[in-house]
Amino acid sequence: MADYETLLYEETEGVAWVTLNRPERLNAFNIQMQRDLQTVWRALRRNDDVRCVVLTGAGDRAFCTGIDREETMGAGRDDRPEEFRVGSVGTPFQFDDPGHVIGPKTNDLWKPVIAAVRGMACGGAFYLLGECEFLIASDDATFFDPHVTYGMIAAFEPTNMLHLMPFPEIMRLSLLGAHERMSAQRAHQIGMVSEVVPADELRDAAQWVASRIASQPTLPIQGTVRNLWHARDMNRSQALAMAYAMVGLGTDQASIDEGQRAFSSGKRVDWKLR
Repeated sequence: MADYETLLYEETEGVAWVTLNRPERLNAFNIQMQRDLQTVWRALRRNDDVRCVVLTGAGDRAFCTGIDREETMGAGRDDRPEEFRVGSVGTPFQFDDPGHVIGPKTNDLWKPVIAAVRGMACGGAFYLLGECEFLIASDDATFFDPHVTYGMIAAFEPTNMLHLMPFPEIMRLSLLGAHERMSAQRAHQIGMVSEVVPADELRDAAQWVASRIASQPTLPIQGTVRNLWHARDMNRSQALAMAYAMVGLGTDQASIDEGQRAFSSGKRVDWKLR
C-alpha cells in the first residue's frame, strides 16, 4: 500500500486500520484527504490480504469534523481540482459534493468497514459513518450536525444516516445544529452505535470484532455485506428475490468445504455475549 499524506495505514490479522490523520484540524477532510480516501478504498479492493477494515481518527478530540472549511470552502478557491470542488457548477442542478469520492461504498468496496469513533463526529463525518457496516464508540464520543447553524441546508449528511437512526432522532440532530450533541450512550440507545466502551478500550474492541470477521471465508462475508446494502434500498419481496442472486454468486465449494471441516472437527467458536 502507498503512503498517504493525511491517513495512517496498517494491517494486522487480516484487518486494515485506516486512520484519519489531521488531528490538528480535528481530522477534517481537505482536498488531499479526499484524494487519499478515494485512493485507499480503491486499493483495498485489490488487497486480498485484507478482509475487514476499521476506520478511525487520530487523537482523542475528534473522529472527524467534516469538510475543512478553511481550505475547501474559503473564498477565492477557484484553483481547486474539479473533482474535489464543493458547490454548484453553472446552475444549482449541477452540484459537486465530497460524498461522491470519500466513502467506501461509493468506491465500490464491499469488504466490511467498521467505524471506531472517539470524540466529535459531526457534519461531513456522516458521509463516512453512513457507509460503514456498524459503529463502535468510546464513551466520550459525541454526534451532531452544525450545518443549519452556519447557514447551510443539512441534506447529504443526514440522508446518509437515515438508515442508522430513527427519523425523529436524525431530524432533531439536524435541526438543532451546533446547539445539541448526541452522546455515545444515546446513540447506543437508538441503535445507531452497536457498542460503547471506555476510550482506552476502543481499539481493542474494534480489533476484536474486525479480526473475527476477517477470520471467516471471504466470499460469504462480502456477499452478505452486498446483499444487506441492496436489501436496505428495496422492499421485502424485491430484497428476497435479489437474495437468490446473491447466494448464487456468493456460494462456492471451497467455502462450503471449509465450513464443513470446521463444523465436523467438533470444535466450536469461543464466543462472547454482548
